[in-house]
Amino acid sequence: MAESQTTKARTVSGLVVSDTADKTIAVRVDRRVRHPLYGKIIGRSSKFQVHDENNEAQIGDTVSIQECRPISKTKSWKLLSIDERVKKAQT
Repeated sequence: MAESQTTKARTVSGLVVSDTADKTIAVRVDRRVRHPLYGKIIGRSSKFQVHDENNEAQIGDTVSIQECRPISKTKSWKLLSIDERVKKAQT
């Protein structure tokens, strides 16, 4: 008898760096890690392809994303919420 185990999906926040593809955004997630030998704190970043069903997010927005089942070859994350919208310059 197989019991289904539910695991909590990872949730991270990052900055939208591209929104050119349809229903897909690229999100850069920055983190700070300690160097294994020297101990200095250094910045590292990862870029994730994220599913954005309604094309809501724009470049510069801060968003929360959640890990999900693979949607395509490179997309395994989905958009949870837009935490902070980018301010548009008035022309």
